[in-house]
Amino acid sequence: MLKKILSAGALLILLVGASVTHAKVLIPAPPQLAASAWILMDANTGKVLVEHNADEQLPPASLTKMMTSYIVASELHSGKVSEQDQVPISVAAWKMGGSKMFVREGTKVPLIDLLRGVVIQSGNDASVALAEYLAGSEGAFADVMNQQATLLGMVGTNYHNATGWPAEGHLTTARDLSLLARALIQDYPKHYGIYSEKYFEYNSINQPNRNRLLWRDSSVDGLKTGHTEAAGYCLVASAVRKGMRLISVVMGTSSDEARAREAQKLLAFGFRYFETGKVYSAGDTIQENVRVWYGVEDSVNLVVPEDVYVTIPRGAKDELDAKILIDETIEAPLTENQELGRLSVSYEGEQLLDLPLVADHPIEEAGFFARLWDAISKFFYGLFN
Repeated sequence: MLKKILSAGALLILLVGASVTHAKVLIPAPPQLAASAWILMDANTGKVLVEHNADEQLPPASLTKMMTSYIVASELHSGKVSEQDQVPISVAAWKMGGSKMFVREGTKVPLIDLLRGVVIQSGNDASVALAEYLAGSEGAFADVMNQQATLLGMVGTNYHNATGWPAEGHLTTARDLSLLARALIQDYPKHYGIYSEKYFEYNSINQPNRNRLLWRDSSVDGLKTGHTEAAGYCLVASAVRKGMRLISVVMGTSSDEARAREAQKLLAFGFRYFETGKVYSAGDTIQENVRVWYGVEDSVNLVVPEDVYVTIPRGAKDELDAKILIDETIEAPLTENQELGRLSVSYEGEQLLDLPLVADHPIEEAGFFARLWDAISKFFYGLFN
């Protein structure tokens, strides 16, 4: 059973330093884009700020390669492969059409070069070579891609290949792509750095990154473009300004220029009208000296187990509604980080946070006579409270 132990107003002072002045936050309607589907997400909190047809299944074209590179990064991180592995180039990889890294059949290429070929040059040949090296065949690699998509919660995605080459049933959604982009950024930040590189030269051929925003906006550091006749022109972009990172996904625009322009509209709207702040650091005490029964100590502090961020309309800090709930009776023994309560924060009826509050240290059970005394004290405590 939980009990409310701190009023919303009192917690609000702890949370954001709320003032006594309250003003209605005004936000204009989000931009309407010349695209089939789009979404704008805060990367730290996962909060969706703007969306349109975000769950419609659409062909992803070369945005597929984000998953290809995510799996390669995972294999590198686990130590199953290394950047200097010599990857053989098959006839199937060499023959791939569309955008290419221009690897030669029968040669071997360092894995890190192929990875840059996938991310920067959008090389179909490099994608197939990596898929074959990691899984034995591109078909087997597609199975791994689908398994990883399930783990990331990408419920509207189904892969048939590692490149985004048109195939019936090879589909994803704008929402799923935002989840994948967030995972790329957070899970493998070293690998994510490749997405900001503007050029990559291989075999004496220097090719530019197709993401125009890398040249237009210094806050943009990724991610990936895609284009086929069926998919139109697509772009997943991410940018950081004043510590706030946004992810935009735009699918089905009419041109290379249009996808960059529409993505910029989303990012500009998000940075102008929203803010993300770190309200607590891992280990911060939220409630001190909470009563503990039957322990060698009679109180414990409740802390947050991880860094806490919140995304709200810019200027809406004073409008947050927050409360703490703590277990009605807390009894030893306690383990460190044992959940003993919850912290809830909402804005205009929408819950923004619901996270555990945990014990800051373990407490052992007391001896027999100390427990007996606590039992008597607890009886009278309950009688008068």
